[in-house]
Amino acid sequence: MLFFYARLTVLISASLIAAPIYASHVHRPPTSGQSSSSHKSSQSKHRSSRRVRGQQAIQPERVTQIQQALIREHYLTGEANGKWDTSTQAAMQKYQADNGWQTKLMPDSRAIKKLGLGPDYSTALNAKDGNFAPPASASNISSSQTAGFAAASGVKE
Repeated sequence: MLFFYARLTVLISASLIAAPIYASHVHRPPTSGQSSSSHKSSQSKHRSSRRVRGQQAIQPERVTQIQQALIREHYLTGEANGKWDTSTQAAMQKYQADNGWQTKLMPDSRAIKKLGLGPDYSTALNAKDGNFAPPASASNISSSQTAGFAAASGVKE
């Protein structure tokens, strides 16, 4: 029994001594001549001076449009006031959740489109001269043209 405890003690001692040898991280001093603390402070200064990107707030006119659409869809009650308040946010979250969309980012572009508030291309450069007529139905295609399509594709009728 004494032999067992002696072996156990040797094994534990050896593992404690060997653990630092097999450590995967080795601390090395910075090679640029800067101390690590000054390097970290320059990084944090750089992060704080970054320009904020993306939309930071919704314009009141747009909030009014969204509120009117949510009222029309029975997700919001009352009148549109142009303020992105908690009741408007909750209504938009419910609308997005009911459609299976994310509820963290507000508002989701799919929700805006479904509410009928998507982009308006009527003033685009090519909108005035464009032909937005629907394509011809398949019944208007002549039989000779259909036969030509079939022959070109290699399909036998």
